[in-house]
Amino acid sequence: VEGNIIEGIVLNLPEIQNAVPASFLVNQNYPNPFNPRTVIEYELPEEGNVRLEVFSLIGEKVDEIINQKQNAGGYKIEWNAKGLPSGIYFYKLNFVGISKNCSVTKKMVYLK
Repeated sequence: VEGNIIEGIVLNLPEIQNAVPASFLVNQNYPNPFNPRTVIEYELPEEGNVRLEVFSLIGEKVDEIINQKQNAGGYKIEWNAKGLPSGIYFYKLNFVGISKNCSVTKKMVYLK
């Protein structure tokens, strides 16, 4: 110890578990490009209705992954595109909560 500085100490701070997110967030899917599975993560700041849909490049709905009420928190969804042709797809998450309504659309690429 020299001059009130302690060297070589690593602080192991515990992670905050089950913390409520401060805002609505939809992350980019990963991996991207994918074959045939990908993961979509999102965070909800409050309880609300969630609808997660996948659309083709021409706007045709090819899947509805979720359409239900969910609690505040973080979510990780794995989506399987098996049976669909390679190409560009869009996933759209609509959220209707008590004080917020949000919609986010992101692009993903399916390569066989």
